[in-house]
Amino acid sequence: MEKQRLARLRQEMEQQRLEAILITNPYNRKYMTGFTGSSGYGLITADRAYLLTDFRYMTQAPAQAVEYEVVEHEAKPMATVKSLLGQLNIKRLGFEQNSVTFGTYASYAKDLAGIELVPVDALVEKLRMYKDEREIQIIQEAADLADRTFSYVTGILKPGMTEEEVALEMEFFMRKHGATGTSFETIVASGERSALPHGVASGRTLKGNEFVKFDFGALYKDYCSDLTRTVCLGQPTDKHKEIYSIVLDAQLNVLDKLKPGMTGREGDALARDIIAKAGYGDYFGHGTGHGIGMEIHEAPRLSLHSDMVLEPGMVVTVEPGIYLPGFGGVRIEDDVVITDSGIRILTQSSKAFTVID
Repeated sequence: MEKQRLARLRQEMEQQRLEAILITNPYNRKYMTGFTGSSGYGLITADRAYLLTDFRYMTQAPAQAVEYEVVEHEAKPMATVKSLLGQLNIKRLGFEQNSVTFGTYASYAKDLAGIELVPVDALVEKLRMYKDEREIQIIQEAADLADRTFSYVTGILKPGMTEEEVALEMEFFMRKHGATGTSFETIVASGERSALPHGVASGRTLKGNEFVKFDFGALYKDYCSDLTRTVCLGQPTDKHKEIYSIVLDAQLNVLDKLKPGMTGREGDALARDIIAKAGYGDYFGHGTGHGIGMEIHEAPRLSLHSDMVLEPGMVVTVEPGIYLPGFGGVRIEDDVVITDSGIRILTQSSKAFTVID
C-alpha cells in the first residue's frame, strides 16, 4: 500500500520538478509511511524514502514504515535533513506550505541554508482524496458504527436528560464498540439550540415538543465517519414537519443525482436550489458537503465556491440544513462514495421523520 502511494507521490513530484519533499503534516506522514507515532518527518526523493524520528520510536517505526529507511534524527531534526540532502546532492526541497507556520519556515531557511525551499500546495492531500478499497471498507465500518450509535441513542432519549449526558452515552457506545475516539466533538443540540449548525452538546435539559439534532462520527482505524440525524422529542408542530420535509427533499435530490463529472458547485446546487425555492435559502449558510477520510474535513467540497470535479473513489458527506433562530433547525447527513456511475451510500440510518414520545 505504502509502495503504491510512494509511486503516485513521485509522479506528482516529477511533474512539479521536485527533487525531494519533506512531509511534516501528521496525517500525511501516517498516510504515506504507515507510522503512527506522534513525531517524525518523511523525506522522499525520486529513489529514496526516509522516515526520521526520535529514540522513542526506533523499534516501532521500522515495524510500521516498512518501505522507508528509518533514521534517528539529531536533537535538531533539520540538521539530519540537511545531512541527508547533502549526501544525495539535492538542492531543491519541497515543503508542505499549508502545514508550516511562518516561524517554522524561518527556522527551515536558517537550518537548511543553501537548499532552495519550494512551497507545495496540498500534494499529499490530493492523493488522499482518492480512497482505495481498503480505505473505503474502513470508512464503511466507521459508518456502520455511527448507524448503530444512532439506533442506540434514540432508544434511550427522553426529556430530562441533558445534551451532555446524551453525548456521553453516544461516545461511550462508540468507544465500547471499537472506536478509538470520535471524529469531532459530538453535537447534540435541542430546541432552539438545534438552529446552531455546530451547537456542541451543552448542559441544556431536553424538553418535550422540540427538535434534537445529532451530528457525530466514529474515529475507527484512523478514519472518520460523519452522520447527522434530527428527531422530534414529543409532538411536532406544523413548522417542525415543514422544514424537515424540505431538508429531506433536498438531501434525497442530491443522493439521487450526484455523480462523477459534476463540480462541487453543481452538487451543492442540487440541495440549495430546493431549499431556496421553498423560501429558506437565507437559512442554509454552509456547504452541502465535504470530503472525509483520515480527517473529518478534507477535499473535495460540495459548496458554492468549489469548481473541483468529483471523481470515483472520493468520499463526501451530503448534509443540507435549515436553521431558524429562536425555533430550531434540521440537518440530515449521509456519507457517500463516488462510483463510476453515481454514488454508494455508506450510512443507512432511517431518515423518516421520527417522533420520540
